[in-house]
Order: sequence, then structure tokens, then C-alpha cells
Amino acid sequence: MKWTAEPRLLRQPVHLLAFGFGAGLLPRAPGTFGTLIAIPIVAGIMQFGWQVHVAFAIAACVTGVWICGESARRLGVHDHSGIVWDEIAGFTITMLAAPSRDWTWWVAGFALFRLFDIWKPWPIREADHRLRGGLGIMLDDILAGLFAAACLLVLTVVES
Repeated sequence: MKWTAEPRLLRQPVHLLAFGFGAGLLPRAPGTFGTLIAIPIVAGIMQFGWQVHVAFAIAACVTGVWICGESARRLGVHDHSGIVWDEIAGFTITMLAAPSRDWTWWVAGFALFRLFDIWKPWPIREADHRLRGGLGIMLDDILAGLFAAACLLVLTVVES
């Protein structure tokens, strides 16, 4: 079955979320645009403090397993490039390590997350290739978020 990106998919709440409110329908670099969509979401969540940010990150990851898996099932395509909820969740994890809301940390977090999400060093590549379903879609981005967060933490130590 050949899949075509159609805005009517966004009428279904699971696809609306999985496709990052439409960012995943863009023809080029949907993962990058999915991460860009995460910026205002994370900025809004950060207004409520670190504990709310952690709670949101956990909720985004746990519900993301179902959201991404169900969207993929309905589309009949495992880990379709239009599914970008995993990028939103992964970037949310990355920004847990940002020491301030200064724009340089946003740029660093964005660049590091995209680097690890695209490059997929071990064990990210293993998670991407070995697991199926929603967990398989989500886990590589969760790991990319953790790797990027670790780099941000190292940068904070180097900066201080």
C-alpha cells in the first residue's frame, strides 16, 4: 500500500498527535520540523517548573508508545517518517538538562538532539532496528534525547 500525506488524516486525534499537529505532513525533513514543533510545547511546559517538565516528558514517552504504534498500525506502515511525536518526546527529554532558558541552550539542545536522532550511534541504532511497534518508534528518540541531555550536562560543567 502506497501511503500519501493527506491533511484529512489530522481529523483523527491519534494522527493529529502522531504527526505533530501537521508537521509530519511536510514533504522534507519531517523529523526536523517535528522537533521545531516541540520548541513552543517545551517552552510552555517549562513555565511550570522542572517537576512539571519531568512529568510531561514521562507522559509524552509513555503515551507516545501508544500514539505512535496506533498511528503506524492504522497507516499500515511501521515508523512512517511523518510520525514525529517521538521527536517531540525526545526533545522534551533533551531540554530537561538545559540549565537556563537562554536561547543558546535551545540551539544546542536542538542541534544535539537532531544529531543523535539522525546519526543513531549504538545503542540508538540497535533500538531503531530491533524493536517494532510503538516502543520501537519511540525508543530511539528517547535514547537520542538522553544522549543529547548528557551532552548538555557536560557543557554546563565545562561552562561553569
